[in-house]
Amino acid sequence: MIPMFTTKQLGAVLLAILVVGSLAGVAAAQQGPSAGGTIVVDEGETYTGDLESVGGTVVIAGTVDGNVETTAGTVLVTETGEITGSLEGVAGSVTIEGAVGDDVSLAAGAILVRDTATIDGSLEAAGGDVRLDGTVTGDVTVGAEELTVGPNARVGGALEYDAESATIDSAAVVDGGVTEVDAVTIEGPSIVGVPFEFGQFEGPVIPAWVVSGYWFLANFVLGAIIVLAAPGFARRVTGLGTKKAARSGGVGLLTIVAVPIVLLVILLTIIGIPLSLAGGAGFLLVLWVAGIYGALVLGTWLLSLGDYDNRWAALFVGLFILALLDFVPLGGIVEFVVLLVGLGAFALALRGESGDEGDDMGAPDEGSQEDAPVV
Repeated sequence: MIPMFTTKQLGAVLLAILVVGSLAGVAAAQQGPSAGGTIVVDEGETYTGDLESVGGTVVIAGTVDGNVETTAGTVLVTETGEITGSLEGVAGSVTIEGAVGDDVSLAAGAILVRDTATIDGSLEAAGGDVRLDGTVTGDVTVGAEELTVGPNARVGGALEYDAESATIDSAAVVDGGVTEVDAVTIEGPSIVGVPFEFGQFEGPVIPAWVVSGYWFLANFVLGAIIVLAAPGFARRVTGLGTKKAARSGGVGLLTIVAVPIVLLVILLTIIGIPLSLAGGAGFLLVLWVAGIYGALVLGTWLLSLGDYDNRWAALFVGLFILALLDFVPLGGIVEFVVLLVGLGAFALALRGESGDEGDDMGAPDEGSQEDAPVV
């Protein structure tokens, strides 16, 4: 089964994909001064017209006489920087020290509006860490993990926020009052011409059993492809998962912790951003495949209790049990353990290890041979 994510975790993943994907793909396809590794409007320079930028770093130290729409790793509007229109951005981090003449809409891991900043419009911010210590003439809407409103903050309208933790200095001035809500809806900036939204999503409600049934069928189809494409390797993974379950689970836990850390370290370097994106996408695919191998291990073990061996029955039973666990309290824990065992067995099989009692899952299946080569 595919591991489930919370809304905020999924939002963070999508945000990272949007940012890194734009840097790796769109920047390479565009031409002109608004695309590249680093985009700078120097102090004393005036850029006339709307600036639509895609780059690793965007620095506005001069004047942009128009709107700014940017997708970048880092965005900085310095104290000398001025945007006469609106600012829309999706980035890893955004810092505003200068002036923005209209509305600001941001989505970033970290958003900082310093005490020297002036926003002559509304501010909508979605991010992990949002800090406001400047002047906003309109309303402020924030959805964040952590919100900090400093003593120099001046808000001409209302402040509405949804945050895990919030610190609002007593010296801050909010003319329209402060309201904490369970969820806020923030219209995010458009990415490559496609608008997207943070916060609440109102739409048709799909019954949970329909979703589980869909994933059961999708996983069974992928599982069938895996087994048919590499039957010998499937036997090896299943043998490791059933006969070396503890070792497989330990290796799986180590892998699921270590790989994201390595990808994060790579992501911190501009050169490593495309590699980190590709690695992250590949790891998600590996987790999906590992979850199916885990289901195959679970089904094989359960059927072995009745002295019955059949890979197709094992795949069906394993996936069916995992689908039922979606409706059982603490069922997610069992699913996670199954994923760890499948991931560890998959990793060990790639290293060439096998179960203590050989690679065979049981009696040969139709169309396969005992000496089938390991793929």
